[in-house]
Formats: sequence, structure tokens, C-alpha cells
Amino acid sequence: MSFPPSPRPLDDVQRVLVVTAHPDDVDFSSGGTVAAWTKAGIEVAYTIATSGDAGGFDDTPRDQMTGIREAEQRAAAAVLGVTDVTFLGYPDGALYVTNDLRRDIARQIRRIRPDRVVTTSPVRDWARVAAAHGDHARIGEATYDAVYPDARNPFAHPTLLRDEGLEPWTVREMWFTGTPTADYAVDITDVFEQKLNALREHVSQLPGDLDDMRARVEEWNRANATRAGLPADRFAELFSVVHTA
Repeated sequence: MSFPPSPRPLDDVQRVLVVTAHPDDVDFSSGGTVAAWTKAGIEVAYTIATSGDAGGFDDTPRDQMTGIREAEQRAAAAVLGVTDVTFLGYPDGALYVTNDLRRDIARQIRRIRPDRVVTTSPVRDWARVAAAHGDHARIGEATYDAVYPDARNPFAHPTLLRDEGLEPWTVREMWFTGTPTADYAVDITDVFEQKLNALREHVSQLPGDLDDMRARVEEWNRANATRAGLPADRFAELFSVVHTA
């Protein structure tokens, strides 16, 4: 299974919702793109399904990890110009596509009313272990379901309209990260340091020398640029784009 070639992205986007499984997913996968959007005046909000309570690399008590990772993500979001960050509270490592998860994402779509939704690929890339994380694939599937048909259908999750007054909303476009056939590149060279500064906020997830993290991210994003045919000194993030209206 693969995505079709990406169409030309919309050029009149005013609001974007990024939906991920864990804190730091957005910063690794698309932090530079988010920085470029906010710099251009586009409003960006995050919805994060878990609080990353299964993360970390030391003996930090598990009952403290949720607060640590939420604070780190809010700080990283602020670096990129994002202030609207919602955590849904699902268990890290045990995220499944349920009616409740679809409803909770649809709620955020109807609240924020984005033109574009960004999430991780529901299609696993077997060549990249991290991108094939089960939580990543399942949040991508649940988010697609929330975009179509849930958020636009007044009869889906009826309590959203009846009890919360959240009118249906049609998302016009989705961007997927971590797809095996990603073919749309965003040149993030000019905001690359901003992306790195956001990643540095995730202290609980960064063992060792921060220079090692920088080298890895440089390697990944330079390889993305090369794959997209950009010059050797550029950095890029890759996506698959799908029109959903």
C-alpha cells in the first residue's frame, strides 16, 4: 500500500492542526515546517494523544514523567511560535484507534477549524523503525478517520454538536509525516536552528551530548533535502500531501 503522488498544497491556509502520538513527535518530524508557518503568520495548534509517560532514559519516577514531558512540549511549542497545545491523556505505548480517540480528535478539529491537518503516516515505513512505531501509525489512522468522516458529519459523535456546540468542519488537506513514499519537501534551512532549539527543550528524552542529537538531525534533514533534489547544503522535511475536501 502506498500514497498517490502529492498534489500541489493549498496556498491559502490560515490555520493548521498537528496531531501526534507523543511529545517531541512534531519537533522531530516537522518542527522546521511549523516554524516556517508561524513565521508566515499561519496559526498552528497541537493535539497530542499521550503525555509520553513511557518515555525517558533514566530512573525518573513514572508518576512525574507526564508533567515533565507536557512542560517540555509546551516549551518546545513556544520556541516555534505555538501556544495552543492540548494533551488527550491516552496511555503511552497503548494507543489504539477507538471511537473515543476519533471523537476527541474530531473535537479538536471542530474547535480549531483548521484548513490543514498534519499527522503521522498510518502506513508503516519498514525501513525506518522509529517512523513505524505503532502509536504513530494508529494516531495517523485515527486522525484520518476524524478528518473524514467524523469532523464534517453532524451525525458523528452527536454529543460534540448537541452538548458542546461544536459545529461540523471540513478539513481541506492533510499532510502525513513518515510515509514510505513522502514526495513533498519543505526547505527548512532558514529555520533549522529554531527546530533544534525546540528539540533541546525535550531534556528528558536526550541522553548524552546535545551535539550528537544535532548531528543526527542534520543528517536526517540533509538526506531529506538530497532526496528532494535540493542543493547539498540545505535541510528539508518530507511529507505526503492529500486533498480531503
